[in-house]
Amino acid sequence: MGPTTRAQFVYNRRRRSGGRHAVEEASDEEEQRQDSSSSSSDEEDEAEASGEEVADEEEEEAAAVEPAVKEDHAAAAAGEKRGGRKGRITISLKKVCKVCKKTGHEAGFKGAVYIDCPMKPCFLCKMPGHTTLTCPHRVAMEHGVIPAPRRNTNTSLDYVFQSQVKGKISMAKPKFLIPNQLVSGNIKFHQRRVTCLEFHPTKNNVLLSGDKKGLLGIWDYVKLHEKITYDSVHFCILNSMKIDNANDGILYTASSDGTISCTDLDTGMGSPLLNLNPNGWNGPSSWRMIYGMDLNTDKGLILVADNFGFLYFLDRRSKTRIGHPVLIHKKGSKVTTLHCSPARPEVLLSSGNDHYARIWDTRKLEANSPLANLAHGRVVNSGYFSPQSGNKILTTCQDNRIRVWDYIFGDLQSPSREIVHSHDFNRHLTPFKAEWDPKDYTETVAVVGRYISENYNGVALHPIDFIDTSSGKLLAEVMDPDITTISPVNKLHPQDDILATGSSRSIFIWKPKTEDELTEERTKQKAKEYIYGSGSRKKTNGKHDNSSDDDSDGDSGRKSKKAKKTRFTCTTKGKGKSKV
Repeated sequence: MGPTTRAQFVYNRRRRSGGRHAVEEASDEEEQRQDSSSSSSDEEDEAEASGEEVADEEEEEAAAVEPAVKEDHAAAAAGEKRGGRKGRITISLKKVCKVCKKTGHEAGFKGAVYIDCPMKPCFLCKMPGHTTLTCPHRVAMEHGVIPAPRRNTNTSLDYVFQSQVKGKISMAKPKFLIPNQLVSGNIKFHQRRVTCLEFHPTKNNVLLSGDKKGLLGIWDYVKLHEKITYDSVHFCILNSMKIDNANDGILYTASSDGTISCTDLDTGMGSPLLNLNPNGWNGPSSWRMIYGMDLNTDKGLILVADNFGFLYFLDRRSKTRIGHPVLIHKKGSKVTTLHCSPARPEVLLSSGNDHYARIWDTRKLEANSPLANLAHGRVVNSGYFSPQSGNKILTTCQDNRIRVWDYIFGDLQSPSREIVHSHDFNRHLTPFKAEWDPKDYTETVAVVGRYISENYNGVALHPIDFIDTSSGKLLAEVMDPDITTISPVNKLHPQDDILATGSSRSIFIWKPKTEDELTEERTKQKAKEYIYGSGSRKKTNGKHDNSSDDDSDGDSGRKSKKAKKTRFTCTTKGKGKSKV
């Protein structure tokens, strides 16, 4: 089969297939376009240099069918000119930098050490004059962080805040415990990378999770073996999930397949509330994906936003769309997160890849009429109000900056402080998102995963950081030698001192170390309990799916040190939904 015929065959097959493969390809393209200010080739080179697994050539070619066809046509024309003979392959043994593509030097990760390209600034803080290894922000995270000056105003807004909001906040600061001990894990619970986590509001031991394939997982991490997976909710990336506050058995999920689903957690039966692609797949230019979603509990509304910058309103009671979509970010740009203020649900915070986070009043929402525009240097992965008063704002940006605004009624032209943190990697990872600790009444503690690895006793580990947002100081870095993968998805329990992390296809549970456990740790290593998840489970069609994740999202391939006492147990396989 000649190049031209082969190209046409691939093109026709892709147009006929449609469905999940086409949507996943569009999702990959969306991730690759997520930051227009950075070079995608540099990101790929950094991924390879760091030892991360990237998609194979076959998947990358599938992500851009038309360019592949054009290349094949060009190759066919060149082959005809050369009499049908293939061109020569040249192999060079020169050292080539994977970042800048120039010879004479190398850059990237060498084990746990990142070697900077001399032609580029520091990979961590993006500033010239030093390397990542000697970056002052890596030595001390609070370097250069200046706390906001103390406010001394007596405006009417201050009076409202003091009388209506501050009185509801406990002034006693509770003892803060770091969940720094790995106690259990669900290995390969998902078939693709974990994209979101959510604790059940009434069943304290139940954790909900979603993955890139659209699979919904429910796991009781205390009983370990009690877990269910539903693969019929969505057929593409599950980006966000929220539990109905009026009925804790109902879960709302948003997906890159362009739908909002209402799912019964007991039966797994779901009903679509919104479908932005009723005519099916017509190409990536028209396919709408839903990323941001939140609930307005006072009005009974579901707020969702797509990858074209539009906001939609849904009525939870009538399960219908309300009004027309409103453009809240630059047209054609993705809205990454939505968050309603816990104190005033009509106040909405949105973030997008147009380099802005914006504050809106949903009671009088119009295009190009935000209450405030919070400018950022690159793509804004997330933006959240503080969990108690809603008086602060926390954003995570792809320029390796975590930004904090201490007072939403004050000057929002510049943040109160910027904290340099390593999370600039998004191509084959779930985006890093710094989140508040919902139990912290002082509204100062945030948790976020770290991209750059550190050398711990010869093992390259990617810690999970607890940061004091009031000073920029690193409170704690949580890691375990059994986990050498990156943990971009992290969720703190709303009542208990528990941390759940999603790393590649696995989920892990962390708890604080007690004094007895610290004594035991000095003498011998405590056993951890792991179970094997649904990576090898039976699907609803009865077929096994033991395929590996082609974008394992941070699995560096480096061998980790195994715990001396680690107990592994296997689960039983079942048909339909997987329940153990």
